[in-house]
Amino acid sequence: MSDLDIFVGETSGTAALVLLGDGVVAGVVLKRSKAFGAGWLAICFGYGLAVMVGSYLSAPRSAASLNPAVTLALAIKGAIAWDTVPLYVGSELLGAMIGAFLVWAAYLGQFKAFLRDPNVLAAQPPEGLIHHGAAPRAGPVLGIFSTVPAIRRYAQNFLTEAIGTFVLVIAVLTQGLNQKGTGLGPIGFLIVALVVVAIGLSLGGPTGYAINPARDLGPRIVHALLPLRNKGGSDWAYAWVPVFGPLAGAALAAGLYELAFV
Repeated sequence: MSDLDIFVGETSGTAALVLLGDGVVAGVVLKRSKAFGAGWLAICFGYGLAVMVGSYLSAPRSAASLNPAVTLALAIKGAIAWDTVPLYVGSELLGAMIGAFLVWAAYLGQFKAFLRDPNVLAAQPPEGLIHHGAAPRAGPVLGIFSTVPAIRRYAQNFLTEAIGTFVLVIAVLTQGLNQKGTGLGPIGFLIVALVVVAIGLSLGGPTGYAINPARDLGPRIVHALLPLRNKGGSDWAYAWVPVFGPLAGAALAAGLYELAFV
Protein backbone atom coordinates (compact mmCIF):
# COMPACT_ATOMS: atom_id res chain seq x y z
CA MET A 1 0.00 0.00 0.00
CA SER A 2 1.15 3.53 -0.72
CA ASP A 3 1.76 6.36 1.73
CA LEU A 4 -1.41 7.99 0.42
CA ASP A 5 -3.39 4.82 1.13
CA ILE A 6 -2.12 4.75 4.70
CA PHE A 7 -2.84 8.44 5.21
CA VAL A 8 -6.38 8.28 3.81
CA GLY A 9 -7.24 5.00 5.51
CA GLU A 10 -5.95 5.85 8.97
CA THR A 11 -7.13 9.46 8.98
CA SER A 12 -10.66 8.67 7.82
CA GLY A 13 -11.03 5.58 9.97
CA THR A 14 -9.79 7.25 13.16
CA ALA A 15 -11.95 10.29 12.46
CA ALA A 16 -15.01 8.04 12.23
CA LEU A 17 -14.01 6.19 15.39
CA VAL A 18 -13.69 9.39 17.43
CA LEU A 19 -16.73 11.06 15.88
CA LEU A 20 -18.99 8.17 16.82
CA GLY A 21 -17.17 7.27 20.04
CA ASP A 22 -16.89 10.73 21.55
CA GLY A 23 -20.28 11.45 20.01
CA VAL A 24 -22.00 8.84 22.17
CA VAL A 25 -20.26 10.27 25.24
CA ALA A 26 -21.51 13.75 24.32
CA GLY A 27 -25.01 12.42 23.87
CA VAL A 28 -24.99 10.78 27.28
CA VAL A 29 -23.34 13.65 29.19
CA LEU A 30 -24.84 16.84 27.75
CA LYS A 31 -28.12 17.67 29.45
CA ARG A 32 -29.96 19.03 26.42
CA SER A 33 -29.24 15.89 24.38
CA LYS A 34 -32.03 13.37 23.87
CA ALA A 35 -29.58 10.63 24.87
CA PHE A 36 -28.77 12.34 28.18
CA GLY A 37 -28.37 9.88 31.03
CA ALA A 38 -28.28 6.77 28.86
CA GLY A 39 -25.36 5.54 30.95
CA TRP A 40 -22.12 3.59 30.81
CA LEU A 41 -23.62 0.67 28.88
CA ALA A 42 -24.54 2.99 26.00
CA ILE A 43 -21.03 4.45 25.99
CA CYS A 44 -19.35 1.04 25.92
CA PHE A 45 -21.47 -0.30 23.11
CA GLY A 46 -21.29 2.99 21.24
CA TYR A 47 -17.51 2.99 21.36
CA GLY A 48 -17.35 -0.64 20.26
CA LEU A 49 -19.54 0.11 17.26
CA ALA A 50 -17.42 3.19 16.54
CA VAL A 51 -14.33 0.99 16.34
CA MET A 52 -16.14 -1.35 13.96
CA VAL A 53 -17.28 1.47 11.65
CA GLY A 54 -13.85 3.08 11.62
CA SER A 55 -12.16 -0.24 10.89
CA TYR A 56 -14.41 -1.10 7.95
CA LEU A 57 -13.95 2.41 6.57
CA SER A 58 -10.17 2.25 6.87
CA ALA A 59 -9.52 -1.32 5.75
CA PRO A 60 -9.71 -0.84 1.97
CA ARG A 61 -6.79 1.61 2.14
CA SER A 62 -4.61 0.67 5.15
CA ALA A 63 -4.09 -1.84 7.95
CA ALA A 64 -7.03 -0.31 9.85
CA SER A 65 -4.92 0.17 12.94
CA LEU A 66 -6.62 3.42 14.07
CA ASN A 67 -4.52 3.32 17.23
CA PRO A 68 -0.79 4.04 17.76
CA ALA A 69 -0.64 1.22 20.32
CA VAL A 70 -1.96 -1.27 17.76
CA THR A 71 0.38 0.23 15.17
CA LEU A 72 3.32 -0.41 17.51
CA ALA A 73 2.22 -4.00 18.06
CA LEU A 74 1.80 -4.63 14.32
CA ALA A 75 5.29 -3.22 13.71
CA ILE A 76 6.80 -5.47 16.41
CA LYS A 77 5.04 -8.44 14.82
CA GLY A 78 6.30 -7.45 11.39
CA ALA A 79 2.84 -6.92 9.92
CA ILE A 80 3.70 -3.34 8.94
CA ALA A 81 7.08 -1.77 8.15
CA TRP A 82 8.75 0.29 10.86
CA ASP A 83 9.38 3.16 8.47
CA THR A 84 5.61 3.57 8.01
CA VAL A 85 4.93 3.88 11.75
CA PRO A 86 5.32 7.71 11.88
CA LEU A 87 2.85 8.05 9.00
CA TYR A 88 0.37 5.73 10.71
CA VAL A 89 0.63 7.56 14.04
CA GLY A 90 0.47 11.03 12.50
CA SER A 91 -2.56 10.08 10.42
CA GLU A 92 -4.31 8.57 13.45
CA LEU A 93 -3.67 11.70 15.52
CA LEU A 94 -4.99 13.94 12.75
CA GLY A 95 -8.05 11.75 12.29
CA ALA A 96 -8.77 11.85 16.02
CA MET A 97 -8.61 15.64 15.98
CA ILE A 98 -10.97 15.83 13.01
CA GLY A 99 -13.42 13.48 14.72
CA ALA A 100 -13.35 15.52 17.93
CA PHE A 101 -13.91 18.75 16.03
CA LEU A 102 -16.96 17.22 14.32
CA VAL A 103 -18.38 16.17 17.69
CA TRP A 104 -18.09 19.79 18.84
CA ALA A 105 -19.81 20.98 15.66
CA ALA A 106 -22.63 18.44 15.95
CA TYR A 107 -23.33 19.23 19.61
CA LEU A 108 -22.44 22.93 19.62
CA GLY A 109 -25.80 24.07 20.98
CA GLN A 110 -25.75 21.40 23.67
CA PHE A 111 -22.19 22.32 24.68
CA LYS A 112 -23.12 25.98 25.07
CA ALA A 113 -26.25 25.21 27.07
CA PHE A 114 -24.39 22.76 29.30
CA LEU A 115 -21.58 25.20 30.01
CA ARG A 116 -24.08 27.93 30.95
CA ASP A 117 -25.87 25.68 33.45
CA PRO A 118 -25.19 27.06 36.97
CA ASN A 119 -25.45 23.59 38.50
CA VAL A 120 -22.77 22.24 36.15
CA LEU A 121 -20.42 25.11 36.85
CA ALA A 122 -21.02 25.02 40.60
CA ALA A 123 -20.09 21.33 40.70
CA GLN A 124 -16.58 22.02 39.39
CA PRO A 125 -13.77 22.23 41.97
CA PRO A 126 -11.71 25.44 42.10
CA GLU A 127 -8.83 25.62 39.63
CA GLY A 128 -6.00 23.33 40.64
CA LEU A 129 -7.86 21.65 43.50
CA ILE A 130 -7.87 17.85 43.78
CA HIS A 131 -11.18 16.86 45.35
CA HIS A 132 -11.40 13.23 46.49
CA GLY A 133 -9.05 12.15 43.73
CA ALA A 134 -10.97 13.93 40.96
CA ALA A 135 -9.17 15.54 38.07
CA PRO A 136 -7.52 18.90 38.79
CA ARG A 137 -7.82 21.43 36.01
CA ALA A 138 -10.22 19.14 34.14
CA GLY A 139 -13.12 21.13 32.74
CA PRO A 140 -16.74 19.94 32.87
CA VAL A 141 -16.77 18.72 29.25
CA LEU A 142 -13.23 17.34 29.02
CA GLY A 143 -14.52 13.80 29.62
CA ILE A 144 -16.43 14.00 26.34
CA PHE A 145 -13.17 14.47 24.46
CA SER A 146 -10.56 12.64 26.54
CA THR A 147 -10.29 10.36 29.53
CA VAL A 148 -10.35 11.54 33.13
CA PRO A 149 -9.58 9.05 35.94
CA ALA A 150 -12.21 8.34 38.57
CA ILE A 151 -9.46 8.28 41.21
CA ARG A 152 -6.19 10.00 40.38
CA ARG A 153 -3.37 7.62 41.20
CA TYR A 154 -0.96 7.75 38.32
CA ALA A 155 0.64 4.33 38.86
CA GLN A 156 -2.74 2.61 39.07
CA ASN A 157 -4.11 4.63 36.15
CA PHE A 158 -1.07 3.72 34.04
CA LEU A 159 -1.44 0.04 34.94
CA THR A 160 -5.16 0.03 34.16
CA GLU A 161 -4.56 1.51 30.71
CA ALA A 162 -1.72 -0.95 30.07
CA ILE A 163 -3.88 -3.94 31.06
CA GLY A 164 -6.82 -2.83 28.94
CA THR A 165 -4.61 -2.24 25.90
CA PHE A 166 -2.86 -5.58 26.45
CA VAL A 167 -6.25 -7.30 26.15
CA LEU A 168 -7.10 -5.31 23.02
CA VAL A 169 -3.80 -6.01 21.27
CA ILE A 170 -3.78 -9.72 22.10
CA ALA A 171 -7.27 -9.90 20.59
CA VAL A 172 -6.12 -8.07 17.47
CA LEU A 173 -3.06 -10.29 17.02
CA THR A 174 -4.69 -13.63 17.78
CA GLN A 175 -8.16 -13.12 16.34
CA GLY A 176 -8.18 -10.12 14.07
CA LEU A 177 -5.37 -10.53 11.55
CA ASN A 178 -6.22 -11.78 8.10
CA GLN A 179 -4.63 -14.93 6.67
CA LYS A 180 -1.65 -12.93 5.38
CA GLY A 181 -1.09 -11.50 8.86
CA THR A 182 -1.11 -7.93 7.54
CA GLY A 183 -4.40 -6.55 8.80
CA LEU A 184 -7.79 -7.29 10.23
CA GLY A 185 -10.14 -9.58 8.34
CA PRO A 186 -13.87 -8.81 7.98
CA ILE A 187 -14.93 -10.97 10.93
CA GLY A 188 -11.92 -9.73 12.87
CA PHE A 189 -13.34 -6.19 12.90
CA LEU A 190 -16.49 -7.41 14.60
CA ILE A 191 -14.50 -9.46 17.12
CA VAL A 192 -12.29 -6.51 18.01
CA ALA A 193 -15.32 -4.23 18.34
CA LEU A 194 -16.84 -6.65 20.84
CA VAL A 195 -13.53 -6.83 22.69
CA VAL A 196 -13.61 -3.03 23.02
CA VAL A 197 -17.11 -3.31 24.50
CA ALA A 198 -15.87 -5.96 26.93
CA ILE A 199 -12.88 -3.84 27.97
CA GLY A 200 -15.15 -0.87 28.60
CA LEU A 201 -17.57 -2.88 30.71
CA SER A 202 -14.91 -4.75 32.67
CA LEU A 203 -11.91 -2.41 32.87
CA GLY A 204 -13.18 0.99 31.79
CA GLY A 205 -14.43 2.25 35.15
CA PRO A 206 -11.15 3.41 36.70
CA THR A 207 -9.85 5.57 33.84
CA GLY A 208 -12.45 5.72 31.08
CA TYR A 209 -10.37 3.23 29.00
CA ALA A 210 -8.48 5.30 26.46
CA ILE A 211 -6.55 2.21 25.24
CA ASN A 212 -5.55 4.40 22.30
CA PRO A 213 -3.08 7.31 22.52
CA ALA A 214 -4.46 9.10 19.46
CA ARG A 215 -8.06 8.77 20.60
CA ASP A 216 -7.13 10.58 23.83
CA LEU A 217 -4.41 13.03 22.83
CA GLY A 218 -5.99 14.30 19.60
CA PRO A 219 -9.33 15.26 21.22
CA ARG A 220 -7.49 16.71 24.23
CA ILE A 221 -5.66 19.07 21.87
CA VAL A 222 -8.97 20.00 20.23
CA HIS A 223 -10.53 20.63 23.64
CA ALA A 224 -7.67 22.98 24.47
CA LEU A 225 -8.21 24.92 21.22
CA LEU A 226 -12.00 25.10 21.07
CA PRO A 227 -13.65 28.49 21.71
CA LEU A 228 -16.02 27.19 24.41
CA ARG A 229 -16.70 29.57 27.29
CA ASN A 230 -16.37 27.95 30.74
CA LYS A 231 -14.89 24.79 29.24
CA GLY A 232 -12.16 24.64 31.91
CA GLY A 233 -8.74 23.09 31.59
CA SER A 234 -7.53 20.17 29.50
CA ASP A 235 -5.75 18.38 32.38
CA TRP A 236 -2.33 18.12 30.75
CA ALA A 237 -0.88 16.75 33.99
CA TYR A 238 -2.73 13.49 33.28
CA ALA A 239 -2.28 13.43 29.49
CA TRP A 240 0.85 11.23 29.55
CA VAL A 241 -1.00 8.30 31.16
CA PRO A 242 -3.37 7.47 28.25
CA VAL A 243 -0.43 7.81 25.85
CA PHE A 244 2.29 5.75 27.50
CA GLY A 245 0.07 3.27 29.36
CA PRO A 246 -1.44 1.90 26.12
CA LEU A 247 1.95 1.84 24.38
CA ALA A 248 3.43 -0.20 27.24
CA GLY A 249 0.51 -2.62 27.21
CA ALA A 250 0.74 -3.01 23.44
CA ALA A 251 4.48 -3.72 23.53
CA LEU A 252 4.01 -6.37 26.21
CA ALA A 253 1.16 -7.99 24.28
CA ALA A 254 3.18 -8.08 21.06
CA GLY A 255 6.15 -9.58 22.92
CA LEU A 256 3.98 -12.28 24.49
CA TYR A 257 2.42 -13.00 21.11
CA GLU A 258 5.84 -13.54 19.56
CA LEU A 259 6.88 -15.83 22.41
CA ALA A 260 3.72 -17.88 22.89
CA PHE A 261 1.60 -17.75 19.74
CA VAL A 262 4.04 -17.86 16.83
